[in-house]
Amino acid sequence: MTINFVVVPQWQGSGSSRAMQLVDGAESIRGDLPAASTRTVDIPLEAGDHQGSGVHRLSSLLLVKERALRAYALDPADDAPIFVTIGGDCGVELAAIEHAGARSPAVVWIDAHPDLHTPESSPSGAFTGMVLRTLLGEGPAGLVPANPVAADHVILAGVRSADDEEDAYIQDAGIRSIGVIEFSAEAILEAIAATGASSVYLHIDLDVLDPADFAGLGSPVPFGIAPALLAETIRAVVAKYPLAGAGITEFAPASHARAADDLPTILRLIGAITSAR
Repeated sequence: MTINFVVVPQWQGSGSSRAMQLVDGAESIRGDLPAASTRTVDIPLEAGDHQGSGVHRLSSLLLVKERALRAYALDPADDAPIFVTIGGDCGVELAAIEHAGARSPAVVWIDAHPDLHTPESSPSGAFTGMVLRTLLGEGPAGLVPANPVAADHVILAGVRSADDEEDAYIQDAGIRSIGVIEFSAEAILEAIAATGASSVYLHIDLDVLDPADFAGLGSPVPFGIAPALLAETIRAVVAKYPLAGAGITEFAPASHARAADDLPTILRLIGAITSAR
Protein backbone atom coordinates (compact mmCIF):
# COMPACT_ATOMS: atom_id res chain seq x y z
CA MET A 1 0.00 0.00 0.00
CA THR A 2 1.42 3.35 -1.09
CA ILE A 3 0.38 6.40 0.89
CA ASN A 4 0.45 9.89 -0.60
CA PHE A 5 -0.41 13.15 1.09
CA VAL A 6 -2.60 15.93 -0.27
CA VAL A 7 -2.38 19.24 1.56
CA VAL A 8 -5.49 21.43 1.18
CA PRO A 9 -5.03 24.64 3.22
CA GLN A 10 -8.66 25.69 2.84
CA TRP A 11 -10.01 28.17 5.36
CA GLN A 12 -13.20 29.27 3.62
CA GLY A 13 -15.39 26.62 5.25
CA SER A 14 -14.53 27.71 8.76
CA GLY A 15 -16.68 29.88 11.00
CA SER A 16 -13.92 30.46 13.54
CA SER A 17 -12.26 33.81 14.16
CA ARG A 18 -9.01 31.86 13.69
CA ALA A 19 -9.96 30.63 10.22
CA MET A 20 -6.90 32.07 8.46
CA GLN A 21 -4.66 30.21 10.90
CA LEU A 22 -5.81 26.98 9.26
CA VAL A 23 -3.57 27.93 6.35
CA ASP A 24 -0.59 28.22 8.70
CA GLY A 25 -1.54 24.91 10.33
CA ALA A 26 -1.63 23.03 7.04
CA GLU A 27 1.66 24.55 5.95
CA SER A 28 3.26 23.62 9.26
CA ILE A 29 2.24 19.98 8.83
CA ARG A 30 3.39 19.94 5.21
CA GLY A 31 6.89 20.85 6.32
CA ASP A 32 7.21 17.47 8.03
CA LEU A 33 5.77 15.34 5.22
CA PRO A 34 7.85 13.50 2.60
CA ALA A 35 8.15 15.90 -0.34
CA ALA A 36 8.21 13.17 -2.99
CA SER A 37 4.78 11.85 -1.98
CA THR A 38 3.09 15.14 -1.09
CA ARG A 39 1.10 17.46 -3.33
CA THR A 40 -0.64 20.71 -2.46
CA VAL A 41 -3.97 22.01 -3.76
CA ASP A 42 -3.97 25.73 -4.51
CA ILE A 43 -6.59 27.64 -2.56
CA PRO A 44 -8.22 30.80 -3.96
CA LEU A 45 -7.07 34.03 -2.37
CA GLU A 46 -10.58 35.44 -2.22
CA ALA A 47 -13.09 34.48 0.45
CA GLY A 48 -15.77 33.62 -2.10
CA ASP A 49 -19.49 34.33 -2.47
CA HIS A 50 -22.47 32.51 -0.94
CA GLN A 51 -24.34 32.53 -4.29
CA GLY A 52 -27.66 32.67 -2.46
CA SER A 53 -27.09 29.21 -0.99
CA GLY A 54 -26.97 29.99 2.72
CA VAL A 55 -23.38 28.70 2.76
CA HIS A 56 -20.70 31.31 3.32
CA ARG A 57 -17.96 31.45 0.66
CA LEU A 58 -19.58 28.74 -1.46
CA SER A 59 -17.88 29.75 -4.70
CA SER A 60 -14.43 29.14 -3.21
CA LEU A 61 -15.52 25.82 -1.71
CA LEU A 62 -16.70 24.64 -5.12
CA LEU A 63 -13.41 25.64 -6.72
CA VAL A 64 -11.31 23.87 -4.06
CA LYS A 65 -13.34 20.69 -4.38
CA GLU A 66 -12.82 20.66 -8.16
CA ARG A 67 -9.07 21.21 -7.79
CA ALA A 68 -8.77 18.55 -5.09
CA LEU A 69 -10.59 15.92 -7.16
CA ARG A 70 -8.11 16.57 -9.98
CA ALA A 71 -5.22 16.11 -7.54
CA TYR A 72 -6.53 12.70 -6.42
CA ALA A 73 -7.03 11.61 -10.03
CA LEU A 74 -3.42 12.21 -11.11
CA ASP A 75 -2.30 8.67 -10.36
CA PRO A 76 -3.04 5.78 -12.76
CA ALA A 77 -5.69 3.37 -11.54
CA ASP A 78 -3.29 0.43 -11.53
CA ASP A 79 -1.00 2.22 -9.08
CA ALA A 80 -3.58 4.18 -7.11
CA PRO A 81 -2.22 5.22 -3.71
CA ILE A 82 -4.15 5.72 -0.52
CA PHE A 83 -4.42 9.42 0.24
CA VAL A 84 -4.05 11.15 3.58
CA THR A 85 -5.56 14.61 3.28
CA ILE A 86 -4.25 17.45 5.41
CA GLY A 87 -6.57 20.41 6.01
CA GLY A 88 -7.59 23.17 6.33
CA ASP A 89 -11.13 23.06 7.55
CA CYS A 90 -13.35 19.96 7.53
CA GLY A 91 -14.66 20.81 4.07
CA VAL A 92 -11.49 19.35 2.55
CA GLU A 93 -13.05 15.94 3.21
CA LEU A 94 -15.63 16.44 0.44
CA ALA A 95 -13.27 15.54 -2.40
CA ALA A 96 -11.25 13.09 -0.30
CA ILE A 97 -14.21 10.94 0.72
CA GLU A 98 -15.82 11.19 -2.71
CA HIS A 99 -12.58 9.87 -4.21
CA ALA A 100 -12.41 7.04 -1.66
CA GLY A 101 -16.11 6.25 -2.08
CA ALA A 102 -15.56 3.61 -4.77
CA ARG A 103 -14.38 1.32 -1.96
CA SER A 104 -17.64 1.92 -0.02
CA PRO A 105 -15.71 2.29 3.24
CA ALA A 106 -17.03 2.77 6.71
CA VAL A 107 -16.51 6.45 7.50
CA VAL A 108 -15.35 6.99 11.06
CA TRP A 109 -16.03 10.66 11.82
CA ILE A 110 -13.70 11.38 14.75
CA ASP A 111 -14.72 14.90 15.70
CA ALA A 112 -16.05 16.97 18.59
CA HIS A 113 -18.89 18.07 16.28
CA PRO A 114 -21.10 15.90 14.04
CA ASP A 115 -21.15 18.48 11.20
CA LEU A 116 -24.70 17.45 10.30
CA HIS A 117 -26.37 20.80 9.66
CA THR A 118 -28.02 21.84 6.41
CA PRO A 119 -27.87 25.40 5.05
CA GLU A 120 -31.37 25.86 6.46
CA SER A 121 -30.59 24.63 9.98
CA SER A 122 -27.09 26.06 10.37
CA PRO A 123 -26.92 28.88 12.92
CA SER A 124 -23.72 30.27 11.38
CA GLY A 125 -23.75 29.53 7.65
CA ALA A 126 -20.21 28.15 7.98
CA PHE A 127 -19.78 25.03 5.86
CA THR A 128 -17.62 23.26 8.42
CA GLY A 129 -20.82 22.43 10.31
CA MET A 130 -22.48 20.90 7.21
CA VAL A 131 -19.76 18.67 5.79
CA LEU A 132 -20.95 15.23 6.88
CA ARG A 133 -24.60 16.02 6.04
CA THR A 134 -23.45 17.02 2.55
CA LEU A 135 -21.50 13.78 2.17
CA LEU A 136 -24.68 11.96 3.17
CA GLY A 137 -26.49 13.61 0.26
CA GLU A 138 -28.05 16.80 1.65
CA GLY A 139 -26.23 20.01 0.82
CA PRO A 140 -25.58 22.65 -1.82
CA ALA A 141 -25.59 21.51 -5.44
CA GLY A 142 -22.03 20.97 -6.60
CA LEU A 143 -20.79 19.91 -3.17
CA VAL A 144 -22.92 16.76 -2.75
CA PRO A 145 -20.95 13.73 -4.02
CA ALA A 146 -22.19 11.79 -7.03
CA ASN A 147 -22.53 8.73 -4.78
CA PRO A 148 -23.36 9.90 -1.25
CA VAL A 149 -22.19 8.01 1.80
CA ALA A 150 -24.80 5.67 3.31
CA ALA A 151 -25.84 6.60 6.84
CA ASP A 152 -25.35 3.01 8.00
CA HIS A 153 -21.67 3.29 7.00
CA VAL A 154 -21.03 6.30 9.25
CA ILE A 155 -19.70 6.15 12.80
CA LEU A 156 -19.53 9.28 14.93
CA ALA A 157 -16.74 9.11 17.51
CA GLY A 158 -15.84 11.59 20.21
CA VAL A 159 -18.74 13.96 19.45
CA ARG A 160 -19.63 16.13 22.43
CA SER A 161 -21.04 19.33 20.90
CA ALA A 162 -24.17 18.78 18.81
CA ASP A 163 -27.18 21.01 18.25
CA ASP A 164 -30.73 19.77 18.70
CA GLU A 165 -31.28 19.52 14.94
CA GLU A 166 -28.17 17.37 14.59
CA ASP A 167 -29.17 15.12 17.47
CA ALA A 168 -32.57 14.58 15.86
CA TYR A 169 -30.96 13.69 12.54
CA ILE A 170 -28.59 11.22 14.20
CA GLN A 171 -31.56 9.44 15.76
CA ASP A 172 -33.72 9.53 12.64
CA ALA A 173 -30.93 8.30 10.35
CA GLY A 174 -29.79 5.62 12.81
CA ILE A 175 -26.16 6.78 12.74
CA ARG A 176 -23.89 4.91 15.14
CA SER A 177 -22.30 7.15 17.76
CA ILE A 178 -19.53 6.49 20.29
CA GLY A 179 -19.12 9.14 22.97
CA VAL A 180 -15.98 10.25 24.74
CA ILE A 181 -16.55 7.98 27.73
CA GLU A 182 -17.11 4.92 25.52
CA PHE A 183 -14.32 5.78 23.08
CA SER A 184 -11.86 2.91 22.68
CA ALA A 185 -10.25 0.81 19.99
CA GLU A 186 -12.61 -2.05 20.83
CA ALA A 187 -15.73 0.12 20.53
CA ILE A 188 -14.63 1.57 17.19
CA LEU A 189 -13.75 -1.86 15.78
CA GLU A 190 -17.11 -3.28 16.84
CA ALA A 191 -18.92 -0.37 15.19
CA ILE A 192 -16.96 -0.81 11.94
CA ALA A 193 -17.77 -4.52 11.91
CA ALA A 194 -21.47 -3.70 12.31
CA THR A 195 -21.44 -1.62 9.11
CA GLY A 196 -20.39 -4.64 7.06
CA ALA A 197 -17.77 -2.52 5.26
CA SER A 198 -14.49 -4.11 4.21
CA SER A 199 -12.42 -0.90 4.41
CA VAL A 200 -12.39 2.30 6.43
CA TYR A 201 -11.96 6.04 5.97
CA LEU A 202 -10.75 7.92 9.06
CA HIS A 203 -11.75 11.57 9.40
CA ILE A 204 -9.87 13.21 12.26
CA ASP A 205 -10.83 16.73 13.27
CA LEU A 206 -8.22 17.70 15.82
CA ASP A 207 -10.86 19.33 18.00
CA VAL A 208 -11.76 15.81 19.11
CA LEU A 209 -8.67 16.07 21.30
CA ASP A 210 -8.85 17.52 24.78
CA PRO A 211 -7.76 21.19 24.58
CA ALA A 212 -5.75 20.61 27.73
CA ASP A 213 -3.49 18.40 25.60
CA PHE A 214 -3.63 20.25 22.27
CA ALA A 215 -3.71 24.04 21.91
CA GLY A 216 -4.01 24.71 18.17
CA LEU A 217 -7.78 24.59 17.85
CA GLY A 218 -10.16 27.16 16.43
CA SER A 219 -13.20 25.57 18.10
CA PRO A 220 -11.99 23.79 21.23
CA VAL A 221 -14.46 21.69 23.21
CA PRO A 222 -13.54 20.59 26.76
CA PHE A 223 -13.26 16.97 27.94
CA GLY A 224 -11.97 15.42 24.74
CA ILE A 225 -9.95 12.39 23.77
CA ALA A 226 -6.35 11.97 24.94
CA PRO A 227 -3.85 11.94 22.05
CA ALA A 228 -2.36 8.60 23.14
CA LEU A 229 -5.78 6.93 23.12
CA LEU A 230 -6.58 8.33 19.68
CA ALA A 231 -3.27 7.12 18.24
CA GLU A 232 -3.73 3.69 19.81
CA THR A 233 -7.23 3.44 18.33
CA ILE A 234 -6.09 4.47 14.84
CA ARG A 235 -3.34 1.83 14.92
CA ALA A 236 -5.83 -0.84 15.92
CA VAL A 237 -8.21 0.11 13.12
CA VAL A 238 -5.63 0.14 10.33
CA ALA A 239 -4.15 -3.11 11.60
CA LYS A 240 -7.49 -4.84 11.04
CA TYR A 241 -9.10 -2.99 8.10
CA PRO A 242 -7.72 -1.80 4.76
CA LEU A 243 -7.46 1.97 4.73
CA ALA A 244 -9.52 3.70 2.04
CA GLY A 245 -8.14 7.08 3.06
CA ALA A 246 -7.83 9.47 5.96
CA GLY A 247 -7.99 13.16 6.73
CA ILE A 248 -6.54 15.37 9.45
CA THR A 249 -8.23 18.76 9.72
CA GLU A 250 -8.66 21.97 11.71
CA PHE A 251 -5.12 22.65 12.95
CA ALA A 252 -5.19 26.38 13.79
CA PRO A 253 -2.02 27.28 15.71
CA ALA A 254 -1.94 30.71 17.33
CA SER A 255 1.66 31.22 16.19
CA HIS A 256 4.57 29.37 14.60
CA ALA A 257 5.96 28.69 18.07
CA ARG A 258 2.68 27.19 19.23
CA ALA A 259 2.52 25.11 16.06
CA ALA A 260 5.82 23.50 17.04
CA ASP A 261 4.32 22.53 20.40
CA ASP A 262 1.46 20.62 18.75
CA LEU A 263 3.23 19.09 15.75
CA PRO A 264 4.62 16.05 17.64
CA THR A 265 1.04 15.00 18.43
CA ILE A 266 -0.02 15.40 14.79
CA LEU A 267 2.98 13.43 13.57
CA ARG A 268 2.14 10.61 16.00
CA LEU A 269 -1.36 10.48 14.52
CA ILE A 270 0.05 10.43 10.98
CA GLY A 271 2.43 7.67 12.06
CA ALA A 272 -0.52 5.68 13.38
CA ILE A 273 -2.45 6.15 10.12
CA THR A 274 0.49 4.94 8.03
CA SER A 275 1.49 2.13 10.41
CA ALA A 276 -0.21 -0.61 8.37
CA ARG A 277 1.73 0.04 5.17
